Amino acid sequence: MDMTNFQQDVIDRSFEKPVVVDFWAPWCGPCRVLGPVLEQLAEEQSERWALVKINSDDEFELAQQYQVMSIPNVKMFYQGKVVAEFAGALPRQSVINWLNQYLPDNRQGALQAILEQLDAGNPEAAADLAAFVHDNPDMMEARFTLAGLKVFSDPAGAAALVEGVPMGHEYFDVAEDIRTLARFLQFAGNGVPVAQVLAGAGQAAREGRLEQAIEQLIEAVSIDKTYADGLPRKAAIALFRILGPQHELTKAWRRRFDMALY
Repeated sequence: MDMTNFQQDVIDRSFEKPVVVDFWAPWCGPCRVLGPVLEQLAEEQSERWALVKINSDDEFELAQQYQVMSIPNVKMFYQGKVVAEFAGALPRQSVINWLNQYLPDNRQGALQAILEQLDAGNPEAAADLAAFVHDNPDMMEARFTLAGLKVFSDPAGAAALVEGVPMGHEYFDVAEDIRTLARFLQFAGNGVPVAQVLAGAGQAAREGRLEQAIEQLIEAVSIDKTYADGLPRKAAIALFRILGPQHELTKAWRRRFDMALY
């Protein structure tokens, strides 16, 4: 890439799709680490954005024009302008998070319309969301919303939707809550008193009797909060977080749960 085709390959093309420009140099060790990561992601996500690599030594004036002070330096161009950038050799997941944060995505509007229908109580919205996730598995907000909807009726399916979310990811805590609830909802018990109460709480939750489920979880915590690696405690916390702090059941029962812990 040089000055002669920068206008065509970066500026003009950025009106069709975002263009990510990697300013690098052959002598730069971090550049050799980051370069393959960007190239692989560009191949995987070719429909969403394009990659252009510019040797900052060969194109010093271009690097100076875009204020490249150190390399590697990565800039995202969209509709002719730089809309995001970072410097240094970020790990793959950090680059993915950066792309997800800054890439313009027309799909977001379609998702928001579905979420608004969910909030309005449209009975068809859940099926629309499932279809959207099927077609757009990389849209994390959609996947996690669907997982929250499915967890009581299909806990294994909900857990599968959040599988593979690494520690440090913005959705990791939500993924842990979904996995905890899935484990709780599939718990069968083994005859001891706390297990029987915990299994009863799971059955109540699967049947939509959430207040009874919370009451029985608190009872299980009171009997043995450490049972099954702390499942009664973890399940109650996950349930309160899924419901949210403003939900009437959270307001009614959270303090009583906290008291049962001590």
